[in-house]
Parts: sequence; structure tokens; C-alpha cells
Amino acid sequence: MLDLTTIVRDFVTLLVVIDPVGTIPVYLFAVQGVPEKLHRRIAIRSIFIATIILLAFLVGGQALLEVLGLRLGSFQIAGGMILFLFALTMIFGESKPSREIEEAERDHLAGAVFPLAMPSIASPGAMLAIVVLTDNHTESVYEQAVTAGLLVLVLAITLVLLLSASVIHRTIGNSGASVISRVMGIILATIAVDAILGGLDALNVLDIAPATAIATE
Repeated sequence: MLDLTTIVRDFVTLLVVIDPVGTIPVYLFAVQGVPEKLHRRIAIRSIFIATIILLAFLVGGQALLEVLGLRLGSFQIAGGMILFLFALTMIFGESKPSREIEEAERDHLAGAVFPLAMPSIASPGAMLAIVVLTDNHTESVYEQAVTAGLLVLVLAITLVLLLSASVIHRTIGNSGASVISRVMGIILATIAVDAILGGLDALNVLDIAPATAIATE
């Protein structure tokens, strides 16, 4: 049974890897030159596409790993390493919005699918995180359903922010979005290290006490 601490941790993980605030400048770029009456439709369509992609990874991601003969512990370690590198780019590299807008300009593509639904909302980090959070062997159907609900909640928050993007961007600007993205990068780096330790524990390489047990010592 999921406890409140686990639910909050999973929610924060999904919130960080999806990064709703960092998606706002990408959305504003995607709707440039598009009639204002279509902006709402683009936001809704991008969230719908990202939801389908991430739920597909939630349902079938681990099954794919097992077909390939890979262990979830190994995937947790690999996912944690990739999430850590992703976090480093958020902290030290170009901000998420700047990087994705640059990619869109280079490919001359803009719209609900690219760069908004992918790779901004349904990012590689989000795909990895959703698989790690829904281990079929340790998480019950109820627990996986709760994680799916948290995912939908984060995507709903993202949709609300996109629909309010113009007002929010005028308030915080690109610099504000960049600062928030870097703070989220620090949180993500911590979560990534915890995922690596969890993978080592799952593979019986290390015997690691749960964080709640450590906190009560």
C-alpha cells in the first residue's frame, strides 16, 4: 500500500521530469504565427499526445524490457544515470526551453507534436521515470493506478500552465523559467542518485535501508 511519503515522492519525480514551467517558452514558440483561436487547441492536443505516449510506457515499458531479457534493476541504474546527466544539463547547460526551441528552429518544425508533446512534455527522462515508478513485480495494480493518476495530474497542471502561458511568461520571463528549471535540475539529480541506489539494491549489489528508516534513526 502506498503511503503519503511515496505518493509525494512520485508526484515530485513526475513534476520535475515533465517540468511544466520549462515547457511554457517552448509552447510560446510553437504557437508563433498561429492564429490565436488555435492556441488552445494546440495546447490540448500536445497534452493528449504526451499522455498517450507516457501511459503507453507505463503499461508496456517494463514488458518490453522483459521481452529483451533485461532486469528492472539494471534499467533503474541506467535510467538513474541518464536522469542524472539530464539533470546536469538542466543545471549547467542551456536551459530546457532554449535547447528545445533551438532544435525546433534548426528542423523548421513547430506545433503540438514537436517540440511541444515531444521532447518537451513526454521527454526521455519522463519515459524512463514512469517505467521505474511502476515496477510490475513490486507494485500492485492499485499502486500503478495511483502513479498513473499522479501522471495525469501533472499533465493537467501542465495544460493549465500552457493555457495561461502568455500571462505567466510576461511575469517570470525566459530568465525566470531558466532559474526554475535549474532548481528542478538539482531535485532531479537527487532523485537520480536515489534511483541508482535503488537499482543496486534490487540487484542485491548493496543492502540499502529505506529513506524513512534512515530518517528515524
